[in-house]
Amino acid sequence: MLLAVAAQLTPCASGQATQAAPAPAPAARFTPTPEQLAIQAASEADHRQMMDQLRITSLRGGANGTNPDDPHYANYDESKANPFPDLPDPLTLNDGKKVTTAKVWWKQRRPEIVELFDREVYGRVPANTPKVTWEVVSTTDEKNGDFAVITKKLVGHVDNSIDPAITVNIDLSVSTPVDAKGPVPVIIEFGIDPAFMAAMRKRNPNFVMPTPAGPTWQQQLLAKGWGYAELIPSTIQADNGAGLKEGIIGLCNKGQFRKPDDWGALRAWAWGASRALDYFETDKSVNAKQVGITGHSRYGKAAIVTMAYDRRFAIGYISSSGAGGAALYRRHWGEMLENVAGAQEYHWMAGNFLKYAGPLHPQDLPVDSDELVALCAPRPVFISGGATKGDGWVDAKGMFMAAAAAGPVYKLLGKKDLGTTTFPPMETPLIDGDVAFRQHSGGHTPTPNWPTFITFASRYLSAPSGATSGGPAASGQ
Repeated sequence: MLLAVAAQLTPCASGQATQAAPAPAPAARFTPTPEQLAIQAASEADHRQMMDQLRITSLRGGANGTNPDDPHYANYDESKANPFPDLPDPLTLNDGKKVTTAKVWWKQRRPEIVELFDREVYGRVPANTPKVTWEVVSTTDEKNGDFAVITKKLVGHVDNSIDPAITVNIDLSVSTPVDAKGPVPVIIEFGIDPAFMAAMRKRNPNFVMPTPAGPTWQQQLLAKGWGYAELIPSTIQADNGAGLKEGIIGLCNKGQFRKPDDWGALRAWAWGASRALDYFETDKSVNAKQVGITGHSRYGKAAIVTMAYDRRFAIGYISSSGAGGAALYRRHWGEMLENVAGAQEYHWMAGNFLKYAGPLHPQDLPVDSDELVALCAPRPVFISGGATKGDGWVDAKGMFMAAAAAGPVYKLLGKKDLGTTTFPPMETPLIDGDVAFRQHSGGHTPTPNWPTFITFASRYLSAPSGATSGGPAASGQ
């Protein structure tokens, strides 16, 4: 877990080398702990076991995101970025017929696309997953900046009667304005485990998370009279291959290895978000019809998978999701499909996904991420990333191209597309449609695009009449 999530908290999270300021002495080299090395070894063994199931002897290596001298250094040359320009058409049925009505989309085409993602990309959720019982463990009146909020901390106890040796307790918190005049919209964030943060501080007493200038994203939501929630993905499913025999995946498999079409961590995290929404449907302080989902980096991947699969979510802010998220697999830019299929990331996906880094290739995938975005339709979704210098690994243009290619589905369902297929200049908001995009000029961070997302979301979400913010208005960052 430490190795996996630490990557999100450093400049290397983007997979791209960045120009560091001169320092008086070299920074201390990160040394994995024995526990981390054991997790790595167990993940590699599980990865090999899946390859054996698939009868694959070797996989193509991914791009090197940190060493420009490596012959396999990530590509950031647009002239080399589109070796497979033909994308699968979300509006063409498997039998080749065109989808021309919303009825055919809902009854035939959308289920076809879901089945392909289930089988080949994210894996299948078991037909009978265990029940989750939510317990409110504390309710606190507190302040977030100038805003008075009520924060509930909850634990979702997963029924483990099928295998009592495996325990899964989901951590969730929700904060809503004290002065709310009724149920409020809430944005759920896939957040970082506080236990991980404590471990990082223990190993490095000087470790601190960067503090954004201006109001935090939570405070910007509170200024609208909305609420926010934090869901901890690692309490649903560990972020490594070693944990696949534990967590919700291990519980459903009774501690056994996955089959090639079993679900991976992204689908498991999305399942956990759906269970959180189950709870919000019972919480009178939350407008469960106006719950959104957000996440950054690997959790951006989880956020768009959540939006695609659970049609109850009202809106999504998908930040720097890259490969495995909104970026096209058929692109050759930054992180590649082969990286996601490697031993450090494969656990996010179904085992069958590995085939496309072995005997098959990205162009052999029966789906691509334009169809993942299309599964979000007709609900609004905001896709974003940073500049190439700092966030090139996630391929902002590849995510834009996926959003643009999903446009015909939005239009078929009576909604508006991006309005263009031309990649916009930096920091140009494309938010007039129901699928939206913006590339900010910062690095691997969601912070600069929060004000734009809130402007976009304000067309769809609204606080109950008569609510007051109790604090300063949101400002740009």
